[in-house]
Amino acid sequence: MLYLKTFTFPSADMEFNFFMSIKRTCYDSFYPFKILSAHGLRRLDFEPVTILYGGNGSGKSTALNVIAEKTGICRDSIYNKSNFFLDYVSLCDMDAREDIPENSRIIASDDVFDYMLNIRNLNEGIDLRREELFGEYLDAKYSQFQMKSLADYEQLKKVNNSRRKTQSRFVRGELIDNVREYSNGESAFLYFTEKIGENGLYLLDEPENSLSPKRQVELMSFLEDSARFFGCQFIISTHSPFLLSMDGARIYNLDRNPVTIERWTDLENVRTYYDFFKTYENEFL
Repeated sequence: MLYLKTFTFPSADMEFNFFMSIKRTCYDSFYPFKILSAHGLRRLDFEPVTILYGGNGSGKSTALNVIAEKTGICRDSIYNKSNFFLDYVSLCDMDAREDIPENSRIIASDDVFDYMLNIRNLNEGIDLRREELFGEYLDAKYSQFQMKSLADYEQLKKVNNSRRKTQSRFVRGELIDNVREYSNGESAFLYFTEKIGENGLYLLDEPENSLSPKRQVELMSFLEDSARFFGCQFIISTHSPFLLSMDGARIYNLDRNPVTIERWTDLENVRTYYDFFKTYENEFL
């Protein structure tokens, strides 16, 4: 599914004309001006899966944030726009369906990191509650409690419950059933599966962060299935060889000037991995 067909960024000439038209001179940075034009990136033509590849400073995250702003899709973390960000976005153009789904969103590394912190804080709270429940279990099990009125009914249930169960079963039963402790990688992967639904446009900024190689392969399969069977379109910035290998992906190499479309196996990052493992392939026998 193609919700966004093409996106056009301002040319170097358009940027120059903008600078000539403004009277503001007290700013140190004109970001995001001069970032994408410096790499000769003028237009992106999209497939169901489109990947922006490049090193730090190549502009791939900038491109995603500009596209997100222009399309008006949802984001969780606050994005600190520069003084000229909206001016730049106004110079961009796009060919998109009028009904980009409301569940569309951009997912940045900060979103995943904040989610993992929330899970960690929740688990820490559960750990504290677990210690409290250990004490409650012992107090209830060995107390000389006698029910004197209906007001004591809940305490009676707790005493009887503690006497029927071991300490670990009692604590597990009292804690929240639908909360479990995840590793950072599990939490990060869970975030993507929760936020990515059917029929949506999703912009993913280096989603491999916090994911092990195994989880990256699982994410790759999840994204491929979402694009193929569930009407999703993805625009992804990544270095991950696993995500770069996604079936049918159109890959823009922002390390080239001008930007080119390349096969994933020709990218420098992937070739580095290939050459490394090729050197040591006998050790895998």
